[in-house]
Amino acid sequence: MSVKKNSGSRPGLKALRPSGKTEESIFDLIYEIARQIPKGRVTSYGAIAKAIGSGKSARMVGWAMSNAGRVKPKIPAHRVVNSTGLLSGKHAFKTPTQMQELLEKEGVKIKNDKVVDFKTRFWDPLAELI
Repeated sequence: MSVKKNSGSRPGLKALRPSGKTEESIFDLIYEIARQIPKGRVTSYGAIAKAIGSGKSARMVGWAMSNAGRVKPKIPAHRVVNSTGLLSGKHAFKTPTQMQELLEKEGVKIKNDKVVDFKTRFWDPLAELI
């Protein structure tokens, strides 16, 4: 996988791009980004999709996260939420409350299945990745 400058409308930002076109390499790239989400922070499916240069592929990121439990090294899939901070992927965990429990262990407050301080906890891969 290679790092290339984003040639879109955001000069100066860089996005990771897959070196191949296969689903497997795209999932690997998604996992590579997800592993970089800091503890106590969250990002969205759409933000990861934009970081891989495929802004309309948030659903594909969701599919990747639903399979993340089988991937080594470990993926912190609990840190990936929807664009409003909702724990929309909680069904993919061993129990319905595991995603919330993992986030709360890291200091993230959850109320009604939603990250309370989503804007301050949000980690933007495009702003952070080289």
